[in-house]
Amino acid sequence: MNLSRRHFLEGAGLAGLAAIAPDFAKAGPMPDTPADIAPDIHAKDSAYWEKIASQYHVTERITNLENGFWGIMANPVLADYQRQIERVNAENSMFARGGYNEEEDAVRARVAKSLGVSTDEIALTRGATEALQNLITGYNRLRPGDTVMYADLDYHSMQYCMNWLTERRGVKVVRFAIPEPATREAVITAYREAFAQNPGVRLLLLTHLSNRTGLVMPVSEIAAVARENGADVILDAAHSWGQFEFKTKELGVDFTGFNLHKWIGAPLGVGAMYIRRDRLSDIDLCMADENNPADDIRSRVHSGTANFAAYLTVPSALDFHERIGPAYKEARLRYLRNRWVHALRGHPGLDILTPDDPAMHAAITSFRLKGKTAKEDNQAIVRALAEEHNIFTVWRTGIAAGDCVRVTPALYNSEADIDRLVAALRTF
Repeated sequence: MNLSRRHFLEGAGLAGLAAIAPDFAKAGPMPDTPADIAPDIHAKDSAYWEKIASQYHVTERITNLENGFWGIMANPVLADYQRQIERVNAENSMFARGGYNEEEDAVRARVAKSLGVSTDEIALTRGATEALQNLITGYNRLRPGDTVMYADLDYHSMQYCMNWLTERRGVKVVRFAIPEPATREAVITAYREAFAQNPGVRLLLLTHLSNRTGLVMPVSEIAAVARENGADVILDAAHSWGQFEFKTKELGVDFTGFNLHKWIGAPLGVGAMYIRRDRLSDIDLCMADENNPADDIRSRVHSGTANFAAYLTVPSALDFHERIGPAYKEARLRYLRNRWVHALRGHPGLDILTPDDPAMHAAITSFRLKGKTAKEDNQAIVRALAEEHNIFTVWRTGIAAGDCVRVTPALYNSEADIDRLVAALRTF
């Protein structure tokens, strides 16, 4: 029986994939980013960004403005991922036990170069969560009676991990709230006051860009406050790398977790852990790992059998990211964000939670209807946007001042997508 690929997919309940998969590598030519145009001007060049959008295959069933969970692969990256899957599948353990280690080292070197650090300071992980869990649980300078601290805008999985340190290390856990409305001065003051009120803090969890509201923290300033108070910082950079430009060394933080499957656009299940070379001994071996020497950062994470194909696709994702240009990508994402925020800032009944200070936002921004702080309120808004306006967003919780709705555009979104959101929110 000749079972066609399409019939197989339809029989498996994957008819949608049948329509998508044959076209995943097809797109218009990748346009060159002009070098003589300022990023904020180039961000408004709709014709150019339409060509970039053509590099993505996106469902037309709904306008997706919830791109914070992960970033879909551009078609060239997806094509390379497919090739890598076929290669790994064909070569099997001969590949894994043969040349994979050298190729992984090359991927680590590429990641390190993009982040402005040394290869021996980077380990690949299955995501920022794995990297941060290993950093938090492995941090060995805590003593019973010490205090660890985090804010309400930090990621929930990392908060859980900090809470677990009470059992693991015998420490006290402090949680405090970031003020609303947030300003650079108010945020730094909040951290200064939290340290002043808790003189025993020895470890601070800090998020570069909050997944809850999109607020970008002044990391280097807060890290300096932590050092003044004798505390180390573990930085959650899951959302920042790829949304805006920075160099890791300039942040003044020695321990960081990154994602590559969000704003860099690598396949799902790829992240990275950074430990400054001279701080490696302050993070325990991962469950007494013996696969790597104690002076190798890879002994601080033990993932088991990795998704080799996903890791090997990282260079293609970085190629695509760099071909556009990080500064141009950042400017476009800010432009799409500002298009809806500036149209609705001050709109009666609507609170936009992230400030317009360009140093404190990127693509992600959240809102709530005035007085609507409960889970049910915000879930109802998300549902109404989807059912009545065909716009996909997401509800976020855990914020001291109340729940909210998050809006996250991506490079494939158009001005029309954003204007559709503006029109929808004006009906609330």
